[in-house]
Amino acid sequence: MEPPNWWTGFKNQDLELLVYGKDIGKAEVRVNYPGVELVKSHKADSPNYLFLDLNISEEAKPGNFTISFKMPEGASESYEYELKKREKPADEYVGFNSSDAIYLITPDRFANGDPSNDIDKSLNETTIDQEDDYARHGGDIRGIIEHLDYIDEIGFTAIWPSPLLINDMKSGSYHGYAMTDFYKVDPRFGSLSEYRELANSVRERGMKLIMDQVENHCGIEHWWMDDLPFNDWINYQELYENGEQVVYSNHRRTTNQDHYAAKVDKKQMSDGWFVDSMPDLNQRNPFMANYLIQNSIWWIETLGLGGIRQDTYPYPDKDFMSDWAGAIMTEYPNFNIVGEEWSNNPLLIRYWQEGVENGYDSNLPSTMDFAMQATIVKGLKNEETWGTGLVEIYDGLANDFSYENPESILVFPDNHDMSRIFTQLGEDLTKTKMDIGFMLAMPRIPQIYYGTEILMNDTANPGDHGLIRTNFPGGWEADEVNAFKGQGLSADQKDMQDFLKKILNYRKNSLAIHEGKTTHFAPQDKTYLLSRNSEDETVVVILNKNEEPYKLSLDRFEELGLKGKKLQNVISGEIISWEQTLVLPEYGIYFLTTKIKN
Repeated sequence: MEPPNWWTGFKNQDLELLVYGKDIGKAEVRVNYPGVELVKSHKADSPNYLFLDLNISEEAKPGNFTISFKMPEGASESYEYELKKREKPADEYVGFNSSDAIYLITPDRFANGDPSNDIDKSLNETTIDQEDDYARHGGDIRGIIEHLDYIDEIGFTAIWPSPLLINDMKSGSYHGYAMTDFYKVDPRFGSLSEYRELANSVRERGMKLIMDQVENHCGIEHWWMDDLPFNDWINYQELYENGEQVVYSNHRRTTNQDHYAAKVDKKQMSDGWFVDSMPDLNQRNPFMANYLIQNSIWWIETLGLGGIRQDTYPYPDKDFMSDWAGAIMTEYPNFNIVGEEWSNNPLLIRYWQEGVENGYDSNLPSTMDFAMQATIVKGLKNEETWGTGLVEIYDGLANDFSYENPESILVFPDNHDMSRIFTQLGEDLTKTKMDIGFMLAMPRIPQIYYGTEILMNDTANPGDHGLIRTNFPGGWEADEVNAFKGQGLSADQKDMQDFLKKILNYRKNSLAIHEGKTTHFAPQDKTYLLSRNSEDETVVVILNKNEEPYKLSLDRFEELGLKGKKLQNVISGEIISWEQTLVLPEYGIYFLTTKIKN
């Protein structure tokens, strides 16, 4: 029976239960519990399913109640169902925001805290192979818990592990994006109690846990694939059940916005499968829609989440995604959800954020800024001309006029699906610092991928997912290098780790960066200045591409009101006076603040 339990006190008092059992569709169902009404029983196309509509009124008290099933031949079954008391009020579920810095982790590759769960013989994939980039390596929830101090000390305030739910697939199950049970933690990662322990440990440090969820598809080994409840539970179901070739997505995501898009293109985009191993869920089936919405709410309550990252956001039915996000934000008004829209076109990113007048109400607070990610890389790599170089970053940030809330957009130097930023920038340490430092000052929510702080790379085979998701050094007992303890790192790796630690820990308490006014000045002479200003703090970030020492005239920045003031370099600790000129001694980034620390 799913969800396996529920809670009292939701605004939406309706609950749909999926019940699975042999010929359960023939059963007569009864519920007798004060405040709980069985509104209707729905038979499915398969005789082995029932969908029960319950109403959980305000009068319902937490406790267990019996759901009785009587079969036509007289046999009966009963199920004890639990209604729990919610652990905290809905408005206390505060989602990640621009004051946060998110650490993205691929759990299988981060740290192996419990080698005893590496192999589960009851599952399809039963090997661990450190030499195979696409096999399981043994990282788990315990490994994350054991290194929360490290994550906290570096300066992160939120953690986003890629999915931890079971992927009982025959191969490639380590990444987590092919769920085979939406309510079960993968035992090779740990248990539900350990997942809750992680969530509690994160909160105790004043941090937030973000759950990576997938509404678009499941894994081909999902338990329901052998006995689908309805004839339209998944897209192209008839082809699948007849053993024929299914239709794959054309990945033309613009069909979501395109007024001229052909129906056939729209259908293939949203209904097509990603790959053979990932059946595409049909969210237009109302029972599937309720199932997915309730699953998200179940995990928010069970873990006390601080946000959701929703995978492949443009691929499911977009009207459903509006309902899904709306249902969550109605129950949790201070929550946050970020949707993945992999596009370098700000107009497409903009489309999915709530509050934008475009004829579609997404209810989605945040989207991912792939456009700015690519723009900053280009701007740092390209030669300085009238139209290329730093001006590309300047023009990219100027597109913020199109967003309803630019500070709610999530930006990142790289992630689990693209080349590491150190590789993208030609293994140039200075450019990598410029990229990350600028992002951490922008009006955005920043996300950093695990290992970026020690210059992990995929240079040997750029873009290779297995290599991108390399083991974090120190996460396994036999590792000779331990980045958690700073042991065995190169000088450049230590430098990068220290750089990020200083900026992130400064950023934690900077209202100017969290919510301050943004001002930037058109690049000149290979320099570009961005300022963030609040009532009692000004942060100035300068990107400098001059190879030789350069005297930056400060007259042009008079409107910042800094003349005669002292500023401190957050990285070096040096204190400078903002007078007529500022000497930039070398190529790189300068991260300055009016908040002076001794």
